[in-house]
Amino acid sequence: MGKNVLDINDGNFEQQVLKSDQTFLLDFSATWCGPCKAITPVVDKLADEGVGRYRVGKLDIDDSPGVARQFGIRGVPTLIVFRNGKEAGRHVGASPNVRDALAKLLVD
Repeated sequence: MGKNVLDINDGNFEQQVLKSDQTFLLDFSATWCGPCKAITPVVDKLADEGVGRYRVGKLDIDDSPGVARQFGIRGVPTLIVFRNGKEAGRHVGASPNVRDALAKLLVD
């Protein structure tokens, strides 16, 4: 995990994500998920680029099934942008344009 990517779990989700004063990109993933591993460099780079403008975190759906269930995560990777404690956008999968799609969600 990149140095600017927070480790999010069922215990700290509300405080770190929902109560964040900045836009938050949360990457729902799993250790066994190949596509999740494929987009990790993209997520890490977005986290590095967003310091001071938005925050980025990663949540393992196997370790934190409560939050995954709460947001209806049915497949990984699923990336959700939160603003003011509410879901503001969602991207599912590791498409070739994932970086552009996430960048768009972060500025909309």
